[in-house]
Amino acid sequence: MTLSRARRLGGVTAAAVAAGLLAPTAAVADTAPAVLGTGQGVDSYHANACDSTADPTWIGRSINGPALNAKVTGTSARFGVWDVTTGAEEPVFTGEAQASNQQAGLNVPGLLDGHSYAWHAWALQGTQTSAPSADCHFTVDTTSPTATVSSTDFPASGPATKYAGQFGTFVLKGADPVPSGGEASDVACFRYGWGDLGVGGCDSPDAVTPENDGTATVNLRVLNWGTNTLNVQVIDNAGNVGGASYTFYAPWNQNPPKALGDVDGDGIPDVLLPDSVGNLQIISGNSGDTTPSATIRAVVSPNQSSWTNVQVAHRGWDANAHAPMDDLLMHPSGSPALYFYNNQDYASFTRGVMPISRPTSCQDAAGTATACPAGFAADWHKADQIALIGSLDTRMVSSLMTVEDGNLWLFANPGFSYRLRTARQLATNGAWAGYDLIAPGPDSAGNLTLWARERATGDLHAYPIAKKADGSYDFSALADPKANVVASGFTVDKYPTLGSSGDVDGDGQPDLWAVTADRHLVYFSGWSDPTDVGALR
Repeated sequence: MTLSRARRLGGVTAAAVAAGLLAPTAAVADTAPAVLGTGQGVDSYHANACDSTADPTWIGRSINGPALNAKVTGTSARFGVWDVTTGAEEPVFTGEAQASNQQAGLNVPGLLDGHSYAWHAWALQGTQTSAPSADCHFTVDTTSPTATVSSTDFPASGPATKYAGQFGTFVLKGADPVPSGGEASDVACFRYGWGDLGVGGCDSPDAVTPENDGTATVNLRVLNWGTNTLNVQVIDNAGNVGGASYTFYAPWNQNPPKALGDVDGDGIPDVLLPDSVGNLQIISGNSGDTTPSATIRAVVSPNQSSWTNVQVAHRGWDANAHAPMDDLLMHPSGSPALYFYNNQDYASFTRGVMPISRPTSCQDAAGTATACPAGFAADWHKADQIALIGSLDTRMVSSLMTVEDGNLWLFANPGFSYRLRTARQLATNGAWAGYDLIAPGPDSAGNLTLWARERATGDLHAYPIAKKADGSYDFSALADPKANVVASGFTVDKYPTLGSSGDVDGDGQPDLWAVTADRHLVYFSGWSDPTDVGALR
């Protein structure tokens, strides 16, 4: 039996009737049988091009060739495939497949790279054959695309113009080789990253679409000094994947920017706030809007699901461990664990968080060991508030204050991996229960202060922590939380969240920030002159 080009061009033609192929008693139930591809990640190859207006579907590499499927009402189906590129009258493939639950399908081997094909199906029932389905179309592309990477900031050879920790511009360029006498599907997207890219497609968060010239430009922070490798995948519209690796050297910055409150290494104090879906945003304290400079994924939070109910404190770093960027302490609400992040990667969270042990003994005001009071917890579940107030010695590592059972505690003398070695109760009357702690850090003269908002009144308090002649600090101002009111109007209804990133405006004094009830971020100079910089994500 010969299947002619007339059959491929569709319909019940005179040539087909004369050949005796058509019979109306068995019918194709669905006039749009499907073509399925087997490539990675490019959604376009799943589409069916089964009418005269649709562009042919791109089909990538597959072990057994493209799979043709038809929904039929007979016992089996016959398939025919024609090479549109050559225009041959005779089919390049015919085959039959048994139907199950009205579905029949088979694979077509041996198709040529770059060629376009048309196909349709007939339903079979005994000796009877239906009219053909509508023509479907696809084009085969089995050649992997190629990619190259270049950067003037961090060239593959020669000196870099930027340092580790800074952002560099990288240009990704892709090409999809065209087979002789055929077509190529063109580059659909690039994926990129510093580690193993794994399996993903053009809908991945790390994917970018090329411009018309086949290039895409990405701006990436180089996290490590020394040799770095940027890995790139290039995916074409048929789902074929190619790759490239770009290796370069990033020099160490001998004079990095330095600012307390800065977590991403740019020398500007940062605001850290969760977004509406639980990711943690890093927002530069001097920005004119709320666009984050970076976003830390919810999956790397201490509870691996959201930053929304996690208190995050930052003020200072271990100068012996990494460049000047704040380390982070994190406490999920009600959790027995307090976590530490050793910020060696510009708050990219490529490393895991570590739990911090809690002191098992206490000290009095003179620094003498004493028995801890009744109710002193063995873990951190009682910590309703946490704040890193600044360094109490010559190092840059901050000490921690907490509110537990309404009392104010100081945890000091941090050691390796932020192991807090001493505990001291600063207030014993439970009066701190209704206060939000705010840690502004030191002023330009090195003086420490603790701020607090009284939730019942909206009053803002500023408690001086004076440094004494012997180098120790006087915490007596913290005995009465109702003292030292410096401003009012900071009610919980108006500003559900208050915080400070230190001296943002450069006047030598720390500055307040707030989040309004409708999730707008407001910056203050000190605690006055509010500026609304826009809605948070």
